[in-house]
Amino acid sequence: METSETMRFIRLRVDLVLEVPDPDALTGAALEHIKADEYMPDDERSHAEATVREDEAEALAYLIDPTDLVAEVPGVELAQASWSTEPVDYDPDSLEWDIDEEDGVFNEEDDRA
Repeated sequence: METSETMRFIRLRVDLVLEVPDPDALTGAALEHIKADEYMPDDERSHAEATVREDEAEALAYLIDPTDLVAEVPGVELAQASWSTEPVDYDPDSLEWDIDEEDGVFNEEDDRA
């Protein structure tokens, strides 16, 4: 592949940590979304509903579609997308969650003051 061809593709990485203060609202919205999906087969619907009731991360996965982030961006076409959700132990004071961290390397200069 020539350089000009590779420059046509850009990988966008987004990492979000969301707090769920109202898990019942999240689960309810996901169940409504599943119920309203007219193309989902009944056996898949039953499985999806059971999964959403047991796991808030799965409920979120049924409601969030990252492809929506680029759907209206002029001049781009989505070539590939994948995403996943998982519960995490989040501590906003931990260096592990430092938003200035890049590629797993902590910048010690930012910590000096």
